[in-house]
Amino acid sequence: MSTPSRKRLMRDFKRLQQDPPAGISGAPVDNNIMVWNAVIFGPDDTPWDGGTFKLTLQFSEDYPNKPPTVRFISRMFHPNIYADGSICLDILQNQWSPIYDVAAILTSIQSLLCDPNPNSPANSEAARMFSENKREYNRKVREIVEQSWTAD
Repeated sequence: MSTPSRKRLMRDFKRLQQDPPAGISGAPVDNNIMVWNAVIFGPDDTPWDGGTFKLTLQFSEDYPNKPPTVRFISRMFHPNIYADGSICLDILQNQWSPIYDVAAILTSIQSLLCDPNPNSPANSEAARMFSENKREYNRKVREIVEQSWTAD
């Protein structure tokens, strides 16, 4: 069955394959275009450098009018990422627009890694550390990066 949301997701997938942004990849899971696995690589020359972070994206038939549910599977330590892996990011909530495609979503999440918003914390410990003790915060991030290599 081909619905507008499924057609749009096929288009998003084609674009992601033909013109992938640096450091991100994503694809539908086992013939289900509504559920995707994605990987975001930590941006170079940041504490996240070298990390490979896995996420899932779940789309509804309302996509692209409603954002997908995006969640990190990898363990994260970040001011805007909840313990369950869900992400506090304006474009995934009240600032959503149908112009965003999967590439734009993943690129935004990748840039959020290095540019957190400690004023809207999902993880208050990470937010406090980011604001008050950058060295300790970066050390914790490096730990998460190293764990990302061995986690399945």
